[in-house]
Amino acid sequence: MRILITGGTGFIGQTLCPTLISAGHSLTIYSRFPGKVRKIFGNQVTSLNSLQSLTDSNHFGAIINLSGAPIFGELWTDERKQFVLDSRIDTTQELIRFIARAQNKPEVLLSGSAIGYYGDQGDTILDETFTTSGNSFSQQLCTQWEEEAEKAKQHGVRVCQLRTGLVIGRNGGFLQSMILPFKLGLGGRMGSGMQWMPWIHINDHIAICQTLIEHTELEGKFNLTAPNPVTNKEFTRILALALRRPAFLPLPAWLLKLLFGEMSQLLLNSQRVIPKRMLESDFQFKFTELESALRNVL
Repeated sequence: MRILITGGTGFIGQTLCPTLISAGHSLTIYSRFPGKVRKIFGNQVTSLNSLQSLTDSNHFGAIINLSGAPIFGELWTDERKQFVLDSRIDTTQELIRFIARAQNKPEVLLSGSAIGYYGDQGDTILDETFTTSGNSFSQQLCTQWEEEAEKAKQHGVRVCQLRTGLVIGRNGGFLQSMILPFKLGLGGRMGSGMQWMPWIHINDHIAICQTLIEHTELEGKFNLTAPNPVTNKEFTRILALALRRPAFLPLPAWLLKLLFGEMSQLLLNSQRVIPKRMLESDFQFKFTELESALRNVL
């Protein structure tokens, strides 16, 4: 199958693309930096630096939309939040415009989203049926991103929304920023430590994407998280154990808010998310427990 991917040079994309190539798919990667595509993938993929350059006769069996500036990093000024939002919405709108004019429509659109859609929900168990109308930035971001992707349905395209949790993998993702402090013995829980952290091993994330491409009966919203979320306190304990380091320096909520401002909600909000729809589809997670997932990547 020919597949168009945005965000292929990102943390998830750099694992997803080689897996799809090994499965026999032909990839076209959209990136504003084609030199980076060539550096990572060589001549194994086709590079595209403008979605507008696609013609009506271009055909892809599937489109995977992972494009977007990192949400955690720079402080959430109004300018930064607009940039993060535009990096997702603008690319998705371009994809919808291509789909609208394409002579042969793709069979499926897999479009990124995140567990930030749910907002701060404490101990409430959250599956895909849970709806929220919160006004936090992460909720607004995910809601608008999903609304744009849904427009592909108007053109007969099956749409799968990927509400991704914290992805555990090598050489990137949120785990990368945590490892050094923990190795130095400076790790600890954040805030009360009672906030839930839905996670997923990157191999399971990739396998779910493959499943959603192949199984035409699957569409709609999907939580890409492992079946067993943990609290921040438990995550801290297991990570310290895996690294054989102590973890006794907690970061109080007031300090996180002082350091990160509004962005601290990504560290303190609680989302007890479960992948109900993938479990109902009989998808077999390879990593269901955090300890085995961390030991695999560390």
